[in-house]
Amino acid sequence: MIRRHELSDEEWEFVSPLLPASLRGRKRLDDRRVLNGIVWKFRTGTAWRDVPERYGPWQTLHTRFRRWALDGTFERLLRAAQARADAAGDIDWLVSVDSTVVRAHQHAAGARKGGSARRRSDAPGEG
Repeated sequence: MIRRHELSDEEWEFVSPLLPASLRGRKRLDDRRVLNGIVWKFRTGTAWRDVPERYGPWQTLHTRFRRWALDGTFERLLRAAQARADAAGDIDWLVSVDSTVVRAHQHAAGARKGGSARRRSDAPGEG
């Protein structure tokens, strides 16, 4: 059963060849289970310690996330997903960036002349 925040079989087939292989050490927790836990954590915005146990120990998820982030795994996944979407014509690369900056004089922002504000009791005609 695929849960709401988990990768579909099609998504997993795309992602799995891009993940680094474990070449040493003891048998590690399944990459799909770990990646589903990482996805769950970021889609829900929860803390690592609150990821459901069905994804494995939170420490394992956090360690694998940091390792994959540092070795460029997530960047490879993003580039591959972008290339796939671009080839399918799903991405429009037209981008418009407006970097205009308009500086206003202090008086244009409603500042009083002389730089000090009058107290209400000092205003003419009151008091």
